[in-house]
Amino acid sequence: MTVTDCHVHINPLWEMLPAARALMERERRGLEEIEPYLKDPSRFLAYLDRAGVDRAVLVNYVSPEVVGYTDRSNDFVLDYVRGHEERLVAVGSVHPRLHPDPRRRVRELKDRGIRAIKLHPPHQLFYPNAYRPEEGGDGKLSALYEACQELGLPVILHTGTSIFPGARDKYAEPMRAEDVALDYPDLTIVLAHGGRPLWMEQAQYLCRRFPNVYLEVSSVPPSRLLSYFPDLVRLTPRVLFGSDWPGPGVKDLGENLRQFRALPLPPEALRRILEENPLRVFPA
Repeated sequence: MTVTDCHVHINPLWEMLPAARALMERERRGLEEIEPYLKDPSRFLAYLDRAGVDRAVLVNYVSPEVVGYTDRSNDFVLDYVRGHEERLVAVGSVHPRLHPDPRRRVRELKDRGIRAIKLHPPHQLFYPNAYRPEEGGDGKLSALYEACQELGLPVILHTGTSIFPGARDKYAEPMRAEDVALDYPDLTIVLAHGGRPLWMEQAQYLCRRFPNVYLEVSSVPPSRLLSYFPDLVRLTPRVLFGSDWPGPGVKDLGENLRQFRALPLPPEALRRILEENPLRVFPA
């Protein structure tokens, strides 16, 4: 089985704002042990080998106002995966409120090797459906979705709360993505974190209703997944495994994967969630 972790953060931590960095250091012991991985992909790949993970989706995003990450995060992840694209999937970002031409920028990133776009509404401070006329009519956001749909780039959408200073959780409710799924039926939408901990049922509903919506379960303790997502087995065809490493609740990739494998899931469900679905959304 080729295991893909669909949500790993290899990010330029040196760009973080002081308050965001302080939160990470407070909530995540051993952060300094992770930094060598950020500068040497071979060390990170060795860590993946020890953890039993074959591929990792490296989720980067632009959030200068809340976290500090700038557009240079796209350059960082593209440089990082170079020569390792069979194992490392580069995810980039376009800030729809701040970039003058999101459509052009999405095309540029696709041409350079970005394989998905991450949107983080509570850190980028917009509603996912803000392009709708009744929600403000943000033409730059609709241009971003249109470009991703045309180019076949999945959109990874953060859903669920965030404790970073300056984050606004009102933007993170999954049902805001209903409009996106309806208006862009050929766009693959990944609901990162499945709306945890407030809106898991919304995320499951969207996954049940729309064939282009995937439920990604990162940052939820594996031992609690079936209580958070009671429909997990029924939704297996559109569920993605992810860890959110090195987030505060994920100390070790290998232990996270072992706990997931220990769930009372049918072998076919494990294969779909760990291997087949990730390869469909993020092809090798």
